[in-house]
Amino acid sequence: MNNLSKKKILLIICGGISAYKSLELIRLFKKKDVEIKTILTKNAKEFVTSLSVTSLSQGKVYDDLFNANNEVEMDHISLSRWADVVLIAPATANTISKLSLGSTDDLASTVILASNKDIFLAPAMNVRMWEHVTTKKNINKLKSYGYKIIGPQIGDMACGEFGEGKMTEPNDILKEIEIYFDYLNKNKKFKALVTAGPTNEYIDPVRFITNKSSGKQGYALAKSLVKKGFKTTLISGPTNLKTDHNIKLIKVETADEMFRATQDNLPADVAIFSAAVSDFKIKEKKNKKIKKQDYINLELEKNNDILNYVSKHNSLRPKLVIGFAAETNEIKINAKKKLLEKNCDWIIANDVSNKSIGFDSDFNEVSIFYKNEKIKDEKLTMKKKSEISDEIIDRVIKQLN
Repeated sequence: MNNLSKKKILLIICGGISAYKSLELIRLFKKKDVEIKTILTKNAKEFVTSLSVTSLSQGKVYDDLFNANNEVEMDHISLSRWADVVLIAPATANTISKLSLGSTDDLASTVILASNKDIFLAPAMNVRMWEHVTTKKNINKLKSYGYKIIGPQIGDMACGEFGEGKMTEPNDILKEIEIYFDYLNKNKKFKALVTAGPTNEYIDPVRFITNKSSGKQGYALAKSLVKKGFKTTLISGPTNLKTDHNIKLIKVETADEMFRATQDNLPADVAIFSAAVSDFKIKEKKNKKIKKQDYINLELEKNNDILNYVSKHNSLRPKLVIGFAAETNEIKINAKKKLLEKNCDWIIANDVSNKSIGFDSDFNEVSIFYKNEKIKDEKLTMKKKSEISDEIIDRVIKQLN
């Protein structure tokens, strides 16, 4: 079975002697019925021509960031969205350095930074450049961002030296991409449920109790799941966030609505409860707006505990149940206690007293606590929430498989 048929690959060719191998790579992809668009960097044109690339790919070659024709037909954002994956082959030491810094001084680097797809790098450089401490640091940084590295290989180089740094052969790159799509196809059997954001518990028609949750981590988790092939439902409290079209989005407002929506969308293989659901609601909501002069005494009652309900449900319990714990002190003690009481498989805890992470921030730092004592608890250091999400979902896939 050809799992590459009709896939869309954006190939970025950088300037290096290995650029000639990209032509063979294009030929192999076309034999697999892959649709290819190509970006040639300025230096790449010193090694391969736009005509040769176009002849093989039967697609347009892009090379200029601010080209009127490019922008009319497909701007740099649309180009990054068009692809199923982005492949940079060869990836030079200069390109790797630019990407590690988030530089966007040409079309290739701009598209990469704007991409919401998985990005593969096939490094190619002199052995001393590959072994240099700066290159190693840049590669490790890109790996932590979620970039996937193919090679390099050990062998004879065009400069006459021998060692690691040779671009991986086109056939082997093709196999890596095939393995990736096979991996995604296997994940399509999994159904995921994610809750995100705050809930609003109304006092009267205009006032409510809520919390500072932005929903950003939950939305990022849903996007990561879809990117990895999961059929994903996102149940969201009130937020202004946008999500991908291939995520089933259910908007709710109160904890009761979130509870019912969760029940309606089970069973699932994995359920991730990242929403900051209000523990309490108003016992008697007023039907009319309360006036300033009115005496008010708020009587509260507990909301349904969604995580507890799902974790302890005999027939509807997912294979993997993950809860979140937003804590301000004694993170480990409180997270371990919640893990035991709720009977979930993981608790992901973060310190929301730190204003630079957690609530309403684009960054997070979390600790994962596992019910299975054979798995060592671990900490994911501060990164963008999208990067934290990718790391979490990689661990979800590993456990489900």
